Amino acid sequence: MSSKVVKATAAGCVIFLASPSMAAEGKILATAGLSQLEGSGGGGLTPWATLAGYDSRDETAASFFMTDVNVSDYRLSSIGVATSFYDRVELSLAQQTFVLPASLITGLSLSSEQIKQDVVGVKVRLYGDAVYSAYPQVSVGLQHKQLDSDFVASYLGAKDDSGTDLYASATKVHLGAVAGYNLVWNVTARATKANEMGLLGFGGPDNNDYQIMMEGSVGVLLSPNWVVGMEYRQKPSNLSSVEEDNWTDVFVSYMPNKSVNITAAYVDLGTVATKKDQKGVYLSMTGYLW
Repeated sequence: MSSKVVKATAAGCVIFLASPSMAAEGKILATAGLSQLEGSGGGGLTPWATLAGYDSRDETAASFFMTDVNVSDYRLSSIGVATSFYDRVELSLAQQTFVLPASLITGLSLSSEQIKQDVVGVKVRLYGDAVYSAYPQVSVGLQHKQLDSDFVASYLGAKDDSGTDLYASATKVHLGAVAGYNLVWNVTARATKANEMGLLGFGGPDNNDYQIMMEGSVGVLLSPNWVVGMEYRQKPSNLSSVEEDNWTDVFVSYMPNKSVNITAAYVDLGTVATKKDQKGVYLSMTGYLW
């Protein structure tokens, strides 16, 4: 997939725009979630079992999104599209742009300050409904990733410049569960070889096999329009040359209606490509049209 397919614009936010005349009444406000960094519907760091839209089982929805994360030494942005069909299947396409610090650019004699990665995703809802069924909604998905250049990944010892993550997610909303407020949680198990989501390649001298990594999210709806919560993402350790830490964030989202979502988060990415204490801000803005 060419890196020209999806162009990154408007730094510092995430925007999702669904196509007209599609889904309008299907789901409760906030159940469409956000767009995850790799393009799938869910939280910011991890995909959920919910799909990227408010479509019901006789509707479709589409979305356009951008995301930007600024931490101490790096910047990561993502832009793409997602479409969900009849509350059953989700397709997504994203391009990530990872901006490197000057010290790494000079030290490795890089011709570009950016690493780009294209991500194609598919998700299928197997059973359940996050709100209405007694058990969680469960979905399975995959995210196929391709780097535009393998120079940095190869230098660090990665085995491949492309790879496919497989995951299963369970999501449940408990109405009035916390002092009368709605509670939402998600658990995702991901089979992956990716180093830093694939931005540093796949596999390495320490491990070149799939490993199961756990991811989770929990949030409380303080009102129909406000959600606060936190996320956790476990990471593999395949490269002996660089340390890789688990990721966490604390977020707040505001949804005045089904057309707009504004989200801010504090993220802690730990050590990324030799740079320690990578902490900073994730900002998002979401819009859905039917």
